[in-house]
Amino acid sequence: MIAALPEGDDLAELEELLRTAGVAVVGRLVQHMEQPHPNTYLGTGRLAELKELLRDSDANVVACDDELTPRQGRNLEEALGVPVVDRTAIILDIFAGHANSAEGKLQVELAQLDYNLARMRGLWTHLERLGGGVGTRGPGESQLETDRRLARDRISALRRRLKEVQASRGVMRAERERAKLPTIALVGYTNAGKSTLLNAMTGADVGVRDRLFHTLDPTTRSLRLGGRDYLLTDTVGFIRKLPHQLVDAFGATLEETRIADLLLHVVDGSASEEDQVEMMTAVESVLEEIGAGEQPRLLVLNKADALDENAREELLIRHPDGFLVSALTGEGIEGLGERIEAEFARSLRDVELLLPYDQGGRMAELHEVAGDLLREDTPEGVRVSARLPATVAARFERYAVSSNGNGSHA
Repeated sequence: MIAALPEGDDLAELEELLRTAGVAVVGRLVQHMEQPHPNTYLGTGRLAELKELLRDSDANVVACDDELTPRQGRNLEEALGVPVVDRTAIILDIFAGHANSAEGKLQVELAQLDYNLARMRGLWTHLERLGGGVGTRGPGESQLETDRRLARDRISALRRRLKEVQASRGVMRAERERAKLPTIALVGYTNAGKSTLLNAMTGADVGVRDRLFHTLDPTTRSLRLGGRDYLLTDTVGFIRKLPHQLVDAFGATLEETRIADLLLHVVDGSASEEDQVEMMTAVESVLEEIGAGEQPRLLVLNKADALDENAREELLIRHPDGFLVSALTGEGIEGLGERIEAEFARSLRDVELLLPYDQGGRMAELHEVAGDLLREDTPEGVRVSARLPATVAARFERYAVSSNGNGSHA
């Protein structure tokens, strides 16, 4: 594999993407240009160098750190005589191998078809396995026209199936919203340790590997802090230049980010200062793009176990609002839980309620959302003192104790 890039700074990430895809890099080539060449991406001189590099290294594919236009891709392959893949194709390939849920698999296939539709060059043999075949070719259609029609039909079918799956997910989300449990989403650059942190905080057993995008499908687990239940969701890791096909396709994971009450922005504290700035900027950029830029968040500096005392002090000086933890060893996890409690406590309201004895279900719901509460049995019903999120308090307004000490209910 030869990696060709317009800027050297992104080389490490491209190599990591390729490593995750199971590809060994045997050479690299950097081209400094204001704009890529519209026909061949690389300039004439660099293209000749790349041909020599390919011959000398015996590489069998070229990877590019930008999304190539169909014309650039075709011209490069013709000039080099080997397959050429771009950044988007590599990421889509990784996603295809890591999606586990039915929805994730549908979303990956949809993203791949959207990407490939403009790049089709006689893919009949491949596409007939997606649902076409003998008898589907119309009168006078060329093979390319048939391929494109099959792809568009498949895209339409995938979107219909996704709507059905998302409707089912919506029902489950409505159940969660009925309980009104506070929701927390883990966001951050891919490989920052979000899944390990989810496991450390909840006792879950989500798979963890040293690979980009190991977690694609959103994973939600229950988290109990200070007697109160929360929902903690692990989301897909972000990267620089996240392909738009994936921003659109992975609505499941990104939607969890948009609706969360609190975001934990997990950062690899062991990375260099320059890398941290780039990774945090990439995450902030994607959050803005998906409509989650205004969500409340906490900065979590992970991988403290890889830092000595001086490095820890420097990190906290650069990020005084950050909370230092090690998801691997458990260091700082208890303190992070207390910090989360404090963040949610700001939005809690003190309420005095009087629940009739026949409202046992409402009492059970209060225990779920309030955590610790004080109750007193009276002739009129159960008198409850609790602290509730504002949205939950509104639902119990009918049981609020008035100034004269009486509650009202319908």
